[in-house]
Amino acid sequence: MTNSAATGREKVQQMLDWTVAEVDVPGIVAEVRDGHGTWFGSAGVADIDTGRPRQQGEHLHIGSAGKAFTAAAVLHLEAEGRLSVEDSVDKWLPGVLNVNGYDGTKITIRHLLNNTSGLFITGLAPELSQRYATRSAFAEHRFDAWTKDELLKLTVSQPPVGEPGAAFAYSNGGFYLAGMIIEAVTGNSYEEEVARSIVHPLGLTHTYARAADDTGFPAPYPRAYSGLFMKEGVAPGDITAENWESMYEEPGLPLLDTTEYNSSWAWSAGNVVSTTSEMIQVFRAFASGSLLPPAQHREMWTTVSTEGGHWMPHAAYGLGVFELDPAVTGGLPLRGMGGSMQGSHCVVVGTPDGEQVIAVHTNTEFKTWKVMFKAIEAQFGTPPVEGL
Repeated sequence: MTNSAATGREKVQQMLDWTVAEVDVPGIVAEVRDGHGTWFGSAGVADIDTGRPRQQGEHLHIGSAGKAFTAAAVLHLEAEGRLSVEDSVDKWLPGVLNVNGYDGTKITIRHLLNNTSGLFITGLAPELSQRYATRSAFAEHRFDAWTKDELLKLTVSQPPVGEPGAAFAYSNGGFYLAGMIIEAVTGNSYEEEVARSIVHPLGLTHTYARAADDTGFPAPYPRAYSGLFMKEGVAPGDITAENWESMYEEPGLPLLDTTEYNSSWAWSAGNVVSTTSEMIQVFRAFASGSLLPPAQHREMWTTVSTEGGHWMPHAAYGLGVFELDPAVTGGLPLRGMGGSMQGSHCVVVGTPDGEQVIAVHTNTEFKTWKVMFKAIEAQFGTPPVEGL
């Protein structure tokens, strides 16, 4: 483990200041836990109108970092002998995938959780884009609550992108199905199972899976701001994995306040609220193996290549979590989880023993991978990553 005293807290603070100055982020926080204790830093504001600074203990939407919670809940059920990650989807949800070219007998729970199911990239579905892709659509639909039937319909609304197990393609739909399997196996709600398998065992008091009708946060929390919108007039059906970046608004437009917003469309693919300190606690349990038995811990961190999957560079994907390529970390093994949605981006990265961890949050969505890699460089003393 690299010596954080050598890298210095000042380097993390410099990264925070750089992000606000150079990346058009209203506010950013970082919390560090390592052998030298806990440190918290911030830059920018929690509220553009009042200038209120960001603070420790804010409740945050963690986006797709919630996928790790879903994976852990499934693995907890496997440890109890109630399912296997090698079970087919059809075993627990008979017939739900027998549509549009899918075969539920061939797609396993493992495929769902490591994004190799062959399900198409759900985030590009026109049915989702038409509700949120433009500013006008977001204003009209921001408080829409999604039912599980609607999420299932969304999951299979386009044909497969490949055979099960063949390649990585980042699909929220796979995690919707995993959430439905959790409910089918237990008879409990997904939210209850997240609490039973993760929140309660870890003694978390500020972390929960959001209810379908929830549109706010407990205090304290930062305002959320988004500039992630398509140009007005863009047809959702024209958006592809290759051209989506060119479809976005030109930079420089005012950010839209998206704090009060129904995020039930994310559900078991990432609809968890937490704090930076509790996310560090969760990461340490996931990374080190203190929450799950050894067999399930190994499964969580058995990774697949993400090459060609239109996702994070220099990373391999496990079950809801990622590992960075040692070639870009100077040989230091680093694990993580993270996610982004309108007005929020959270990433947590640390050593496999959980002894050195940094959690970073911006009150706007993902802007550039430079933020995460600069945070890693500042905390862990890794070399700069070129070409981002």
